[in-house]
Amino acid sequence: MAGLSGKAPYQSRRTFAIISHPDAGKTTLTEKLLLSGGAIRAAGQVRARGERRRARSDWMKIEQERGISVSSSVMTFERKGIVYNLLDTPGHEDFSEDTYRTLTAVDAAIMVIDAAKGIETQTRKLFEVCRLRDIPIITFVNKIDREGRHALEILDEVQEALALDVSPQTWPVGMGSDFFGVYDWQQKKFHTSEGERGGAYAETRDVSGLEDEILTATVFDRIMDELTENVELGAEGYAEFDRESFLEGHLTPVFFGSALRDYGIEEVLDFIAAFAPPPHSQPATGGRTIMPEEDKVTGFVFKVQANMDPKHRDRIAFVRLCSGTFKRGMKLKHVRANKQIAVSAPIFFFAEEREIADLAYPGDVIGVPNHGQLRVGDTLTEGENIHVTGLPAFAPEILRRVRLSDTMRVKQMRQGLQDLAEEGLVQIFKPDLGSNWIVGVVGALQLDVVVDRLKAEYGTEIGFEAVPYNTARWIETDSQTLQKMIEAHRMSIANDRDDKPVFLFKNAWEVGHVTEKFPDVTFRETREIVYEA
Repeated sequence: MAGLSGKAPYQSRRTFAIISHPDAGKTTLTEKLLLSGGAIRAAGQVRARGERRRARSDWMKIEQERGISVSSSVMTFERKGIVYNLLDTPGHEDFSEDTYRTLTAVDAAIMVIDAAKGIETQTRKLFEVCRLRDIPIITFVNKIDREGRHALEILDEVQEALALDVSPQTWPVGMGSDFFGVYDWQQKKFHTSEGERGGAYAETRDVSGLEDEILTATVFDRIMDELTENVELGAEGYAEFDRESFLEGHLTPVFFGSALRDYGIEEVLDFIAAFAPPPHSQPATGGRTIMPEEDKVTGFVFKVQANMDPKHRDRIAFVRLCSGTFKRGMKLKHVRANKQIAVSAPIFFFAEEREIADLAYPGDVIGVPNHGQLRVGDTLTEGENIHVTGLPAFAPEILRRVRLSDTMRVKQMRQGLQDLAEEGLVQIFKPDLGSNWIVGVVGALQLDVVVDRLKAEYGTEIGFEAVPYNTARWIETDSQTLQKMIEAHRMSIANDRDDKPVFLFKNAWEVGHVTEKFPDVTFRETREIVYEA
């Protein structure tokens, strides 16, 4: 995978995520991008039955059954000299923590909006995460082949609700039963179907403008009138595309399309190649900023996935490379453990297939098989004692005590929970008093996934019991104050997976009361996942 025009290879990398509300069409768009890039041979539909017909990026059993994405997948493909690293994030809000961490590993994002529903709750939440990280956003208004809201109404909503300048790049030519295709008013191209209207994208026709006979002879007069009005208002009422404003996160280019019928796919990929940023710098401990052009290799683990292949019970750490040229077999320092590890079988993920990664560059995401040594938040270097920062753990909103059906399988249960905690799927808390672990999650669906995976992957059946706590906070204080607090509130004290002290609160009133009682203590809703070097 060489660079373009003599440039450094990392400059030809485009690492991006897709974010959306559930059911906006994210998985279908992911598949069509992969299909366009040659990474898969045929696109399936999420809810279709049978192994061959399911979405290639949704591999977990519960994902196939429910038609949702609950884990972040990584897929690499090459197209026209550009290497794309596509990170497909969970659409379901119960898995927002996994999504947040995935967004630490990308340089841009595609925000998918349903043309009929506009901006929905989860879209807004994920957008705010992107804004916190100044991630440039491309907006894809999906499902324009169905009845939906007026294009101008959607643009206005994005502009007002998200406080973003919008720059429409394409316009829908009709919607629903009157859908004829997509007009690229910048490039003067008409993307349409063959034969009957409303069919799948089949051809692109060059046109001289809105008066071109190719358009006027094909499209109903009233649809042409509306398109002409849209283009005129778009030219006057919305911002011209400005790359600097886009890269700073102030402006979003908007593409109208239909992932199901292949409209807008090529245009989005071409745009990402031309305008999306190459790999950016990464903040690290000690005020250090890691630049992609540095010679030494640096990377960080933003995700761990256990048992992607149940037959081999593998554990894959997903590593985003920040700097240097990675070569297969090289030894890297695992900073948290303070030891060297040989990365002998790194993997690229090409959707349907895995391939050994002999070389990788900043912006690339490689899978590192391991036996539990690597955790989310770990940093790998060529010797430097630094940690990449910015990967958070969030205080859980649901706490449950684990109930084991077969007490002879305590070891398997704890191993399973430890593994799932290392993935970031759940948090585990070990109370000071009592032997039963407590799990914490952001959303209830995570509990279903824990039960499902412990049964399928570890042969262990568990249930959950209510606890008198509804939130947890990480404790920051000196050891003497911590000891006083433990003595006064031993029933409420636990340790997380990294043995960091946690206070389990019953309600908001108790949070306020204990905070007043111990003014020297900081109770944190988030914890930076950084291990001391």
